[in-house]
Amino acid sequence: MKRLLDAVYYISRQFSPEKTQSIGMRILKANSTMTAAEVGILVGTQTSFLPINELVAAWKNTNLSAGELSAMLLASSHTVDRITSEQSIELVWTGPTTPFVATRQTEQALLQVINAAQKELFITSFVTYDIGSILSSLNFACTRGVSVSILLEDSRDQGGSVSIDGISRMQELVPKANTYAWRDKSDDFARGSVHAKVAVADQNICFITSANLTGYAMEKNMEAGVFITGGELPKLMHDHLNSLIDVNIISRV
Repeated sequence: MKRLLDAVYYISRQFSPEKTQSIGMRILKANSTMTAAEVGILVGTQTSFLPINELVAAWKNTNLSAGELSAMLLASSHTVDRITSEQSIELVWTGPTTPFVATRQTEQALLQVINAAQKELFITSFVTYDIGSILSSLNFACTRGVSVSILLEDSRDQGGSVSIDGISRMQELVPKANTYAWRDKSDDFARGSVHAKVAVADQNICFITSANLTGYAMEKNMEAGVFITGGELPKLMHDHLNSLIDVNIISRV
């Protein structure tokens, strides 16, 4: 059964809902001797025929009726379509690229999150410096009424682990933003640091990345991340970061 479920899922991902529905209807009218070629005539290319062949082969190893398989295809296609429409996930990459994988750059992704924010924006980073375009967008977000919160690692003078006082610098450069630090650390997290790099806007867009808020991270370092639009994860990240404030784990500076 697992083989058939995997084949049904692959069909749902490989083909449009309309094409999957057509395949399901063809199977619904099938008899027990229907071949993969008879179903595959709907998809045309040899490459597209391969998952059809796997579907029919897996089906013939079960006792499911044509109607049951058709219903499985329609339900799987609908579920995949709903999930895809509600949430999208994109790869973000800074550094050397190849012609084989399309990616977005870190700075572009971060600017999109900042510029998309209408009400709330929360950004975390270990260090920050030399981010001219990002600073401009942060200040513009504040100007248009967005509540901007920024969590950064403390300097060594404040008990943190970085030599640069990024918090004070951020307060100077983006004066309307709310800056936060992690100073109330339990024994379990003693000597821990703010190493998360996240940007979340309006509970709807979330960028999770290896990149700090630095010029090198935006342009030269090899950095990777994911850009998520819609779905539950942006809201969960928003809720978690704000809960850290509510329970006084991180505090405004």
